Amino acid sequence: MPLSRRDLLCGVSAATAGFAFGRPAWTATASPNDVRQIPSTQTPVPVIGLGSWITFNVGDDPALLEQCADVIAAFAEEGGGMIDCSPMYGSSPDTIGYGLERLEDPSTIFSAEKVWTSAPGEGPDQIARSAEKWGVSNFDLLQVHNLRAWEAHLDHLFSMKDAGRLGHVGVTTSHGRRHETLERIMRAHPIDVVQLTYNAFDREAEARLLPLAQDRGIAVIVNRPYRRGALIDRFRGAPLPGWAPEIGADSWAQVLLKFAISHPAVTTAIPATRKVAHLRENKAAARGPLPNAALRRRIADDLSRL
Repeated sequence: MPLSRRDLLCGVSAATAGFAFGRPAWTATASPNDVRQIPSTQTPVPVIGLGSWITFNVGDDPALLEQCADVIAAFAEEGGGMIDCSPMYGSSPDTIGYGLERLEDPSTIFSAEKVWTSAPGEGPDQIARSAEKWGVSNFDLLQVHNLRAWEAHLDHLFSMKDAGRLGHVGVTTSHGRRHETLERIMRAHPIDVVQLTYNAFDREAEARLLPLAQDRGIAVIVNRPYRRGALIDRFRGAPLPGWAPEIGADSWAQVLLKFAISHPAVTTAIPATRKVAHLRENKAAARGPLPNAALRRRIADDLSRL
């Protein structure tokens, strides 16, 4: 019997365990601005990923499912990278699975899921359900979402990684919360990835967490680079600053995204969208010049005054 695409996605060999879709085709040709590496494994990941919170929670609505699938297809065309999700995000894992099943070549996708339950015993079954929804046998990255029962979940994720059933282990927080706990975990545990909120207005991570990530060789995923679109709305209609052409920014979205990904500790940012045009705009932010340290300071100062 011929295999379906979902069968093919699930049929990952032991040689690539932990990498849901095998080694991506762009690793040899991508530019330095496009791709960063996860320090612990030297795995390359495009600097612009794709979030799924709210935008992919569309249930069974056929029109919205097609819209999300089109975004995933455009994401793959634009070089792919990390798609991030969580069981907390409603039907988003199912939506991602729907979109991935339609891809002719999913090798550019880096799968990032989370475990999100206060009952550690429920973690393994939750991870298995997420994998089924995505249509994968293993994840590239599993993260403890918002530090729920993080000690027990980390033990399980590390055991999965040791067994070759997981590529990377991480922890997440959002809205600038629980940074002290996050710092303690980063210092005491061999995690590969940390996910946190960082943008031109939420900069608390610059003081300790981002330097610590560099020192410890931990990859950084940036969530909420637009504060769920609130920052773009804040500047809507305002002219772009005079320095915008210096970094090749054609929109406020690109200004904000370029600021986030230009920090040397940042590995990837995961803005969410349900629009192909916005996805392509986000991806383009990595392809031009990025601000240096001096311009980053000026951008932060100028934006705070606008």
